[in-house]
Amino acid sequence: MHRPLFALWMLIFTLGPAAAQVSIGIGLPGAGIGINVPAYPRLVRVPGYPVYYAPQMRSNYFFYDGMYWVYQRDNWYASSWYNGPWGMVRPEVVPLFVLRVPVRYYRQPPPYFRGWSSNAPPRWGAHWGSDWEQRRSGWDQWNHSAAPPPAPLPVYQRQYSGSRYPRAEQQQVMETRQYRYQPRDEVVQQHYQAQRAQSAPPPHGAAQHGQQAPKAQGQDRGAQGKERAQDSNPGQGKGKGHDRGDQQQGGDRKP
Repeated sequence: MHRPLFALWMLIFTLGPAAAQVSIGIGLPGAGIGINVPAYPRLVRVPGYPVYYAPQMRSNYFFYDGMYWVYQRDNWYASSWYNGPWGMVRPEVVPLFVLRVPVRYYRQPPPYFRGWSSNAPPRWGAHWGSDWEQRRSGWDQWNHSAAPPPAPLPVYQRQYSGSRYPRAEQQQVMETRQYRYQPRDEVVQQHYQAQRAQSAPPPHGAAQHGQQAPKAQGQDRGAQGKERAQDSNPGQGKGKGHDRGDQQQGGDRKP
């Protein structure tokens, strides 16, 4: 069941050119993107946008629709926890409202932002080229009075910092219990589902099945031996043999 979502994750969170592809395997929080967030950041809403930014950080750090978004070293990254693990996001699938955030809210703007209007979004078409601009045609045209409401901040994450910061598989459990919000943006939904599939632990049933396989084969050989004995002595204890076999299999089953 996890294979289709894992494939989706690989499609969404890698760059197009083969030379620029990176692994999105789960690693240490914040590793690999050049930033580290030791504690839950102060987030402030961008006026008129369903997006938050971190004014006290020297990083282009945002929160939108239940996920964190970082623009670092000319790449976008996303995570459902404030300090990662992060997955790389191709320019073609960055959510529109993240792209629309004005230049002034980038706390560490790259050099090519110079000269661009601080009250307008970055000129992504000029940076990423005409192919990107054709794919995302109209990305900067929207009804400002009809912007969706912002997602609630996952403030429960404040209590997890330093050595208490959870591993990826623990994050998913905590999020399910303490943050009931589900992304509404279709693009964010894909990122969110793909990340959860990537960080999910192996199915318990599959591991258990692998451990019990040798026992099952032994039980089959024992049952075949009993059947041969019963064939040579017809009518002797056939029912009792089946009862003992059923009890043995039941006792070997693990809850």
